[in-house]
Amino acid sequence: MKAKIRKLMTVVDETLNEQGRDVSPPVRRAAAIAVIANPFAGTYQEDLSELIEVGEELGGLLAERAVAALAIPGDKVESYGKAAAVGENGELEHAAAILHPKLGAPFRNVLGKGAALIPSSKKRGGLGVVLDIPLGHKDAAFVRSHFDGMEVRVTDAPRANEIVVAVAVTTGGRPLPRVGGLKVSEIKGEDGLR
Repeated sequence: MKAKIRKLMTVVDETLNEQGRDVSPPVRRAAAIAVIANPFAGTYQEDLSELIEVGEELGGLLAERAVAALAIPGDKVESYGKAAAVGENGELEHAAAILHPKLGAPFRNVLGKGAALIPSSKKRGGLGVVLDIPLGHKDAAFVRSHFDGMEVRVTDAPRANEIVVAVAVTTGGRPLPRVGGLKVSEIKGEDGLR
């Protein structure tokens, strides 16, 4: 593996009740996180292919860990998202290199599908910086009930020369959604939008 991983972490969030109403079935969200060395920290590097390859490796590894934490088959995942934070000696472009060119394909392979774009966020921060992982339905971007997010952090990362990379998956959308839009039962899943 090209990624020099210092730490792996998995977080599961389960909502059973919202505003005094039971959520049935409960909505479960899981994030898998890797803290890795940034090989380009503190220097400008034109060719970011090393980080692109790291993103490809992490896409499958983190997706497998997140899905396993939900204890469901990959094809039962409804929403997904990804995020990265670089330490102070990194560039946002380092996070982009990991998240965009190649992380998505192995992530989708674990899920069996994923027609919609994978929502993402990037930031720079210090130890314990909060990652807001945006979430959207994996097969249809217009499903408003699944516009959501999951907040995670690693208390001792990223160090100045590290990158924190996370993917998140869910068993459903927001608890008790009621703002309209395309319903899960109406998804065609052909164009990534509807």
